[in-house]
Amino acid sequence: MTTAPQTATIETKSEKKNGTTGAVGGTGRGAQGGATTVSGGSAGATEPAATRGRTSIADVVVVKIAGMAAREIPGVYDMGGGLSRTIGAVRDRVPGGRPNVGRGVKVEVGERQTAIDLDLVVEYGVPIADLARDVRENVIDAVERISGLEVVEVNITVNDVHLPDEEDQERPAEARVE
Repeated sequence: MTTAPQTATIETKSEKKNGTTGAVGGTGRGAQGGATTVSGGSAGATEPAATRGRTSIADVVVVKIAGMAAREIPGVYDMGGGLSRTIGAVRDRVPGGRPNVGRGVKVEVGERQTAIDLDLVVEYGVPIADLARDVRENVIDAVERISGLEVVEVNITVNDVHLPDEEDQERPAEARVE
């Protein structure tokens, strides 16, 4: 199932003060095909330069911010379910391929808020409750600081635990003699 990209528009300080918004319709979905409009920007030469226009943030931006923030926490080995990790491993080995920082991240972007779902693989021995708390705090901080959207929830699913000896099994055996 493919969904149209969503965007959120950030409200400027003067719009909050004046109580004006440019939201379209009751759900915030505009005529832009999946765009979420938080507010309209101000126009005119009399408005301060910082408030002229609108800022839109696509949902892929929130996905990448959340993915990077989750991976920064020690104890997160990988992200995504088994199939997505397998496909990602193949993609990473292709020359010119780049790692997908959005793997294992799903977001819902609303008018002024976002909700985030993360699928994690954790290192063996790391306390999962502590890791989940640290990941949640880092993701919320990064998304709110960078995007300006309010994060209402971060749901974390731990799909697997990476065992130290799994790395040896994944690598091809080296020849014992030359």
